[in-house]
Amino acid sequence: MTRQSALALAQSHFDSGEFLATLHRRVALATESQRADAAPVLRRYLGEEIEASLTSLGFTCEIVENPVAGMPPFLVGNRIESPSRPTVLLYGHGDVVAGDDANWTHERSPWRVSVEGERWYGRGIADNKAQHSINLAALAAVFAERGELGFNAKMIFEMGEEVGSPGLDAVCAMLRERLSADLLIASDGPRQRAPAPTVFLGSRGALHFRLRIANAFGARHSGNWGGVLANPATVLANALASLVDGHGRIRINALLPPPIPPQVRERVAHLEIGTDAGDPPLSPNWGEPGLTAAERVFAWNTLEVLAMQSGNVANAVSAIPAAAEAVCQLRFVVGTEWKRAKELIEAHLAREGFEDIEVTIEASGGATRLDPDDPWVAFTERSIEASTGKRVTLLPNLGGTIPNECFADTLGLPTIWIPHSYPGCRQHAPDEHVLAPVMREALQLMTGVFWDLGEPGASHSR
Repeated sequence: MTRQSALALAQSHFDSGEFLATLHRRVALATESQRADAAPVLRRYLGEEIEASLTSLGFTCEIVENPVAGMPPFLVGNRIESPSRPTVLLYGHGDVVAGDDANWTHERSPWRVSVEGERWYGRGIADNKAQHSINLAALAAVFAERGELGFNAKMIFEMGEEVGSPGLDAVCAMLRERLSADLLIASDGPRQRAPAPTVFLGSRGALHFRLRIANAFGARHSGNWGGVLANPATVLANALASLVDGHGRIRINALLPPPIPPQVRERVAHLEIGTDAGDPPLSPNWGEPGLTAAERVFAWNTLEVLAMQSGNVANAVSAIPAAAEAVCQLRFVVGTEWKRAKELIEAHLAREGFEDIEVTIEASGGATRLDPDDPWVAFTERSIEASTGKRVTLLPNLGGTIPNECFADTLGLPTIWIPHSYPGCRQHAPDEHVLAPVMREALQLMTGVFWDLGEPGASHSR
């Protein structure tokens, strides 16, 4: 009964094809949470896949209905071995974005794992089926070798992450005592680079807002009225340019973050962006000046125009359009005044002379960031480095957004995220895939983390 034998068991699980067989079964379940008719398969995934895996490890499980009407349920499980041992909350999600079957290439199907060299293709395989399958298999390896986990484990698992995790925060609040723990360990998102074991401690927040301007009289002939009637498309284009300039720099100071903390700047100083094969070239002179690429992605705010529309681009006519609108997204770090975004954007536009533009906030989620000096961070780094022989890439927060505020703020937990995908995985797109060497390594390092949590003294890491 040793750490090394547990890692060897995890390696055998991968090399024997058992792990691949599990992914074949799970990817075949088309758990598209956006579909109104998906409820049966979403519930089936919870019961047949996740609950079955947990009960085999001695967890007590319950399906908890979503407090948001019409939204998929949650699975809550726990295995309590001793009050004196540390308690870990685990999280995952089994839903996926739409399969987009017609646009997968080389006769691949989103609902069948296609193994092509080191790449394993399938919808949701990167986000999040391989990731939570790795963590469950690592738990099983520790349990099989030790005869117990050596720590207390709880699980909250959802089937609605791809539609914004409706009800997750409410369930966490409702079950706060039941979900109490010493820390959260979960896996989602990509490593910073494929070969580099990565840990991130939170995520940037995301705020979606819509800008719209319309005249009261409809489209008018551009020859008869051009030069005397305001063009909504022109007004909106200039309003957008007042928010973010032609080099991607945010121009509304109220939506900028506070200065980058020294411990955050130190953690991202050595990181490179866009160096994996297949990554796009970085745009020169783009983004906040004076920052490195890594600081722009992990330690600063960005404002992106996601979509814009006016008139009929496919069949344009000689008319001043009646309206124009754009959907924008602010990605932001801790310390940003995002809850005042509507007020701040409206005041900025009014100062710039665009008071007729309507601002609508459509979705939002807060930013989180565990202190990089938290003892659980050092514990996780030591464990992963012992299993892999590699230095851990530590990100203060993910560049993207995950529902971490439910755990960090509502439950008040230190949050440790250990991703098992990589930046080129094409999640949410056709030909989504994972890399076999990354998964094999991830299964071993997660087995090491769970093994070390059960060792004497782990409960004193804080």
